Amino acid sequence: MPMTRARKEQEVEILKKGFEENEIFVVTHYSGLSVSEMTDLRAKLRAQGATFKVTKNRLAKRAMQGTQFEHMADLFAGPVGLAAANEPAVAKVIHDFAKKNDKLVIVGGAMGAVKLDAAGVNQLAKLPSLDEIRSQIIGLIMAPATKVVGVVQAPAGQLARVVGAYAAKE
Repeated sequence: MPMTRARKEQEVEILKKGFEENEIFVVTHYSGLSVSEMTDLRAKLRAQGATFKVTKNRLAKRAMQGTQFEHMADLFAGPVGLAAANEPAVAKVIHDFAKKNDKLVIVGGAMGAVKLDAAGVNQLAKLPSLDEIRSQIIGLIMAPATKVVGVVQAPAGQLARVVGAYAAKE
């Protein structure tokens, strides 16, 4: 059933809102994916705070006009699925899913005003997540404090062992 003009305008507005609210997009070709595979992909993306939308290319191109993502209009050809999020984890989920399922092909994407090709999306997927970076920073901050505590406690421990040795001797 063809889309009515009103439905197309509504779809363009939804897409335009998505382009304004999200910072990272991954464009994929999904030809041959089953409904259960698409549902699985959407569930994995939703768990990371991302969305996956199958859209008409012409409507997506119209929606991105006037946004910072206008430069990625040439990626919209063929059966396109668009993953969107504010965190780079979306690229990791898409990358991992594409490794397991060869029917999902990464075409490219964008991170802010920077256009990414498929290799760029794959590099983005290999970056550590925000939580991993936070834990690394906390580990780096805590390491010197832990070492200082160990150095301060070492003489007290040695003194206690010496006193304990003298007590055991007598």
